[in-house]
Amino acid sequence: MIHHRIFLLILLITGAGSGALQAQEDEPFRITHQPYLQALTDSSVSIVWTTNRPGIAWVELAPDDSSHFYQRERPKFFAAAYGIKKTGTVHQVDLKNLEPGTKYRYRVYSTEVIRHQWVEVDYGRTVATGVYRAQPLEFTTPGPATRTQFAMINDIHGRNEVMNNLLDQADLPELDFVVFNGDMANSLLSEDQVFEDYMETAIERFASEKPMYYARGNHETRGPFAIEFPKYFPTPTGELYYMLYHGESAIIVLDCGEDKPDSDIEYGGITDMDFYRSQQAEWLKKAVQEEKFRNARYKIAICHMPPYGGWHGEQEVMDKFVPVLNEAGVQIYLAAHFHRHDTREADDAIHFPVIVNSNNDVLKVDLTEEEGSFLILDQEGKEVYRTQIRPLR
Repeated sequence: MIHHRIFLLILLITGAGSGALQAQEDEPFRITHQPYLQALTDSSVSIVWTTNRPGIAWVELAPDDSSHFYQRERPKFFAAAYGIKKTGTVHQVDLKNLEPGTKYRYRVYSTEVIRHQWVEVDYGRTVATGVYRAQPLEFTTPGPATRTQFAMINDIHGRNEVMNNLLDQADLPELDFVVFNGDMANSLLSEDQVFEDYMETAIERFASEKPMYYARGNHETRGPFAIEFPKYFPTPTGELYYMLYHGESAIIVLDCGEDKPDSDIEYGGITDMDFYRSQQAEWLKKAVQEEKFRNARYKIAICHMPPYGGWHGEQEVMDKFVPVLNEAGVQIYLAAHFHRHDTREADDAIHFPVIVNSNNDVLKVDLTEEEGSFLILDQEGKEVYRTQIRPLR
């Protein structure tokens, strides 16, 4: 009798599983998450989107002129490596050799790959973003500029309502880009969770046409999907730490790693953050020697964890990153992590002021020829904090 019940249970489980699989196979091939911009520079950009089943992918690119997108065949740029088009569900097309300070229109395509055996490939449906009745998506590469405007939000932890409220205060049309300074989710469990927690909101509000730069927080290192994070958020360096240039401003984006020792029970033996931060510090020493950085009018560091607070990760940031930032002449450090507003003035240990932004506020940055202003607003637009720095030249 017991064996009979177990047999019935197995039938129910496998039947349910096969039913779900059949439903997925019956669903039309489609774009599940619309394209968004990553790693935008004055001459390149990465465009990322996803589909529900594996396929090849490409981007069509057009100049911003008076012609309709369908006026002529547009050049195609494929998601490819080593001369082979990639097959997958996460698609990344890297556009290079773009002109600085130039607006482009674009459309993304994916074609399902049903079977690939030896040299034979069977293709299914092709899907794309619309340009027939809808306007094509667009982006503008940075060029020579005397002003840089961006907004920073952090520690959203999947609270889309709060995120929307803060973006309402950010004055999105005027911004050059948006920065996510970590902990946008509680942990990374799946692709669906990443998009449901914050990326769908970002795409709907701005990210298909205005670039977003990410400083990973300690919560993005947690969960079985954490190792997939770089696949969805490529950077100019291919690492999760990089230099961001806009106009005459240089912004160092650092990856703080975890906040407790690698041996802590909470990490289950899966982290190697101390060594990672040491590698990052070696990169940083070289990055701040770049001529473009040394000649920048503004030098800003962005990192999820501040270089103080007493926890292991914060001390690592202090010991490994701050000496390099001090010597490089960084003017201000923008942090998160505390879930409350906090500031620290420059002193003998940290030669620059630190602003810690709350998880319920937005930080708006405006860097001009005359001054750099840093304004924090709450969800209703009330001023929380304001400060200024002078340009270096």
